[in-house]
Amino acid sequence: MNGVQIRSAERALSVGTWLIVCGAMLYSILTVTPLMSAHTPAKWGWTAPILPLVVDAAVVIVVRLDSVLARLGGHGGRWPIALRWMTGTMTLALNTADSALKNDLVGVAVHSVAPLLLIVTAETGLAYRRAITAAITALEARQRAEREAAQQAARERAEAARREAREEREHAATLAREQREHEARLAAEAAEREERRRREEREEQAAREAAERMERERREREREQREREREHAEREAAERVAREARERAETARREHAALLDGPPVNTKLPEDHARRIVAAAVSDGVSVRRAADLCGWSVGWVSARYAEYRDPGEGSAELAIGNR
Repeated sequence: MNGVQIRSAERALSVGTWLIVCGAMLYSILTVTPLMSAHTPAKWGWTAPILPLVVDAAVVIVVRLDSVLARLGGHGGRWPIALRWMTGTMTLALNTADSALKNDLVGVAVHSVAPLLLIVTAETGLAYRRAITAAITALEARQRAEREAAQQAARERAEAARREAREEREHAATLAREQREHEARLAAEAAEREERRRREEREEQAAREAAERMERERREREREQREREREHAEREAAERVAREARERAETARREHAALLDGPPVNTKLPEDHARRIVAAAVSDGVSVRRAADLCGWSVGWVSARYAEYRDPGEGSAELAIGNR
């Protein structure tokens, strides 16, 4: 563990300790003040919060000075211990007194949590701080030893560097000759590699151009094939539409003729059938009397249907026939 981690742990301990102290102080004031109000004359009721504040102030002093002494590696003797336990005991007694007087064991247990936690936290925090101080002291000693070792290693490296410099100067001529020979050999190899690379690039370029040409030709063939298929599909669709239109016209014509070519009837045909006959008669300009004879309904009813089918557009009669 390095110094940053140790100091981070020390900060976490301080923050946690002060959170517990502040919480216990607030809880103690809220718990003890009603007890003091109940045991204080009415005209002095405003003094009820003073006692818990005094006791809690002593707790703050103990925790703060213990942390400072632990950080400095000192020890306050017996009096800080006595003050620490005395304030903790007073806090415990004041917080549980009201429940104890009422023989409420659950209340005693509940109200003893914060004081006991404060006492144990104070003792534990002191032990932790002393351990952290010892760890920091050991870490600083180790760091000093490491710095001295690093300085010694630096001196040894400097001496080794001087020896290496002498050896390098002694072999400089041999190295220079070998370097020149090596550079010449590398230059020849580089020229050969460059020539081989250019040849491979030309071959790859030719292969790419051939592949691109083949791909363009393939795409052109596929485009022409799709165009032919599209034209063929369009022709077939147009022919199918025309054929269906002719079939629908022929069917409508036959149905139209069948409706108007029948003989007169003496009974009323179903209204649905009669409406189809009237619609066909309107479309062909047949007289109202002839339409009434074909469907068996009255001339007035047929005239009303004529008015419906002639209203507002001329294509309503044909639409009625087609829908039937």
